[in-house]
Amino acid sequence: MTYRLGVDVGGTFTDLLLHDSASGRTWLAKTPSTPHDQSVGVIEGIRQICESARIGHGELEAILHGTTVATNAVLERKGARVGLVVTEGFRNILHLAEAWTPGPLFGFMVYDKPEPLIDLEDIREVPGRLDANGDEIRELDEVATAAALRELLASGVQALTIALMNAYADPSHEERVAALAEQHAPGLPISASCKVLPEFREYERTVTTVVNAYVAPALDLYLSNLRDGLDEKGVRAGLQVVRSDGGLMSLDAARQMPVHTVLSGPAGGVSGAAHVAGRAGFDRLLTFDMGGTSTDVAVIVGGKPEITRETRVGDFPVRAPAVDVESIGAGGGSIAYVAEGTGALRVGPRSAGAQPGPACYGRGGDEPTVTDANVVLGHLPPRLLGGAMELDVEAAYAAVETVADPLGLDVHEAARGIVDLVNEAMLGALRVVTVQRGRNPDEFALVSFGGAGGLHANALAALLGCFPVIVPAESGVLSALGFVASDVSTEVSRTWIRPTAEADASELTAELRALGEQGLEWLDGEGVKAADRDLRYVADMRYARQGFEIPVAISAGELGGLTPVALAERFAADHHQLYGFDLEGGAEIVALRALATGRVPAPEDPAAEAGAADPSPARNGTHVVRSSGSAVDAPTYDRAELRTGMAIEGPAIVEQYDATTVVLPGHVARVDPYANLIIDRLENAR
Repeated sequence: MTYRLGVDVGGTFTDLLLHDSASGRTWLAKTPSTPHDQSVGVIEGIRQICESARIGHGELEAILHGTTVATNAVLERKGARVGLVVTEGFRNILHLAEAWTPGPLFGFMVYDKPEPLIDLEDIREVPGRLDANGDEIRELDEVATAAALRELLASGVQALTIALMNAYADPSHEERVAALAEQHAPGLPISASCKVLPEFREYERTVTTVVNAYVAPALDLYLSNLRDGLDEKGVRAGLQVVRSDGGLMSLDAARQMPVHTVLSGPAGGVSGAAHVAGRAGFDRLLTFDMGGTSTDVAVIVGGKPEITRETRVGDFPVRAPAVDVESIGAGGGSIAYVAEGTGALRVGPRSAGAQPGPACYGRGGDEPTVTDANVVLGHLPPRLLGGAMELDVEAAYAAVETVADPLGLDVHEAARGIVDLVNEAMLGALRVVTVQRGRNPDEFALVSFGGAGGLHANALAALLGCFPVIVPAESGVLSALGFVASDVSTEVSRTWIRPTAEADASELTAELRALGEQGLEWLDGEGVKAADRDLRYVADMRYARQGFEIPVAISAGELGGLTPVALAERFAADHHQLYGFDLEGGAEIVALRALATGRVPAPEDPAAEAGAADPSPARNGTHVVRSSGSAVDAPTYDRAELRTGMAIEGPAIVEQYDATTVVLPGHVARVDPYANLIIDRLENAR
């Protein structure tokens, strides 16, 4: 048998999904996260899921792991002390940052620029200069460079970043600085921009490389602890880390390029959503991932998640391939409070997290959270994890009363207000990825997952008009499923600025092939067989003097006859589709990229035959809910007992080990052949 295990560490729970590719069976587990050392929760979860599957630790073949270590290091400012080496005259590059500022008109007048991750005292300038073509204007002063490095090392820096001007065009100066650093401090983590991001735009290249160095020691320590802990338990399975774009990479690759893991958790959920919804026949999707701490939303068009080349981690722009996710601080653990001064009810972004968690968890929390409000409204029955975790209903009521009393509200009205507020916040995030980007929400289905997603998905779809709602069978641990279904992948890029009218076709093809060879070499290191490899290319293009590029896809089979003129025509068509116009001439290529992928076997369960629509065999009780204000006795159903074709009219609650789904009045949930719950308006389903 072949056992592949997906592990997703969240702010509240660590989710695990074990898949046996031989039998098609799947096992789930959720265990509280351990923020002090995430590896503790991961190892405990592996113990639990192996017991459930009745297999030994040594039978695991692969562990696919999404981690928030790198993200948390940046958000909490708990990364390494990093030294930065820059070209003479550019010591303030991180402090100057970008000209753009957020906010409305005159927002710059009140904009408080975030402090860089590196103090000015830890930045050193070195003489030497290359021009934009990579030609040497001034030779690197190795004596001055060695002296600068000695100063940084003596000051106690824990990692080193090298980001010299125009190193994307010629890496020789940066490579020499790195060699000198290795002589003076063997074993010190070194991040050079020519390796991390060999592209133009000095600030973005520098800050991305700084983030890589800043999180490297923390991620290395975590991965080492995890590997050691697994070895102690007899787990010999290969451990791979999930990239921000949803691909997989080895431990060694993650240690070298930790910046590629900053959005690994959200990426897995989007990959999982694309996988399960694609099998169900849907390829235009909004993904809605609501966990304990945050909510992530994204768009899938044509069955493929949208990938961005620049995202933000906290206050900093990071240029690394990532699933285009909009995140907000709204989750099941988000704390409700009455704002001082205005006396208005507010929810989040502060969260109760895993410790102590919501009041109803009985771990010492006493502040009202979204989860507590759902308990008060009856949306969340007083049992989780298949009955293994009993909720403290009285504690939930007591917590919500702390905001109800100051507002002069009944406890149920206050709970309703908390849920409505968090729904509006999540609706705003969904509107950002749809309406604000020119998309009509009712052209998409909504895929709901995360531990709290099913509690709110029906209400959000009703507000936004995006039906049906798809709730996968593994909705509470869908990110872990996405890891199991993910391919091994990497991206290799370089800046290559040429007007298409002047670009040489043979030079263009040669550059792309060279990048492709680098991608294939990386797949060699990851142990991907030749038969499982796929290679694609992208040219980032723009009109002259534009500040943003459009990616133009190129298949491997097109390289033989590729011409700059053909690329310009394709770019013009893409530009017209996006913006409604195109220009004659003036197109230029800015960067070239190769995307190398190694395919892995994805979970594929056969479709089930439809049976009777009556869901009564799965009914396990009744629970009082207050979806529309008044108390209603709503039936509850055990999802494990639901079968294809069964239809559940709201109000109703569907319980499962890893999540709970609320079906609102006027809606119906049907079980499709792949065990998904498909929720739609009652009039649409008839």
